Amino acid sequence: MGRGETNDGSLREALKSFIAQHKLEPGIKKVRVTELWHQLMGQGVSSYTTAVDVKGDTLIVSLSSSVLRHELSLGKSKIIDLINESLGSEQIKQLILR
Repeated sequence: MGRGETNDGSLREALKSFIAQHKLEPGIKKVRVTELWHQLMGQGVSSYTTAVDVKGDTLIVSLSSSVLRHELSLGKSKIIDLINESLGSEQIKQLILR
């Protein structure tokens, strides 16, 4: 290996092992999905979002506007698709808007 090169495969496997061993996956997933929610939904929706949580394959979002909650409920499947596409895999299967 030349200067500046790394063994990405070994590092990737070591990180995966560390995450699995310390059961960090749910927390990492929650942080990533929360970031994606705010990024994909934009400033308008983010300002009415009071909480974002992930339980298994369910995304639970609390909103302070009932009108916005209704509007977003009409596009639940599209929102799920957008988030899963950004994650690179089908990790979210259900969206609950509160």
